[in-house]
Amino acid sequence: MKQVRPKKNLGQHFLTDLNIAKRIADTVDACKDIPILEVGPGMGVLTQYLTEKQREVKVVEIDTESVEYLRENFPSLNDNIIGEDFLRMDLSGIFGGRRFVLTGNYPYDISSQIFFKMLDNKELIPCCTGMIQREVALRMASEPGNKAYGILSVLIQAWYDVEYLFTVDENVFNPPPKVKSAVIRMTRNDVTDLGCNESLFKRVVKTVFNQRRKMLRVSLRQIFPGKPSADAFFAHDIMTKRPEQLTINQFVELTNMVDKELCLQQDCP
Repeated sequence: MKQVRPKKNLGQHFLTDLNIAKRIADTVDACKDIPILEVGPGMGVLTQYLTEKQREVKVVEIDTESVEYLRENFPSLNDNIIGEDFLRMDLSGIFGGRRFVLTGNYPYDISSQIFFKMLDNKELIPCCTGMIQREVALRMASEPGNKAYGILSVLIQAWYDVEYLFTVDENVFNPPPKVKSAVIRMTRNDVTDLGCNESLFKRVVKTVFNQRRKMLRVSLRQIFPGKPSADAFFAHDIMTKRPEQLTINQFVELTNMVDKELCLQQDCP
């Protein structure tokens, strides 16, 4: 069968360097003895090395042309090729409720959405690896105090240890992207409970980073439906900081402060 034509609307950039493909496939070795789910296999350049791992492998591909190519060139994988949109899938039944490694050469325009879905299924996904845009990888791995530190950094690092593994140049893709890529690995940490309202934690993080140049005492005001019950709330030392200065533990502390203040306004029992 002829090769698959890369489609711009699907953000397809097919990796052509087999050495790099094998290096990416080997990143799943850190999470042994559990199945592997690959997102966006394309023509299977990564898949061919994953299937050598002697582990159950399934692939999810939205492009019908790629699905046809995979069925013809990977007949042993036929029953494990899922022609669906990963972002719309229920992951709980993929491997009968078992945990799995998530990996892939992720489409750049939806990589953040993929990782948010990973967070929503964090109890099923103890390890996630793969290739993404370098800029996004730097944000995910960034520490407090850096310009790259942001929403992805905090929400992911709250639950996963992030490793920036290596950079990949543009010239090993067809077609070459306009940016460099990077390979990352995320491994679940020991946190089972953040110690705060998790949905409010997400809201606080997104709210303050949407106005990242402003002090917290300014950006947080939009969370409250009315005037805070006491001016003392915004007098806390932490309120003079900007979001990139806060550690994850400080974001948990801040969330609990906001939660308490919201309860005061809403007369919580």
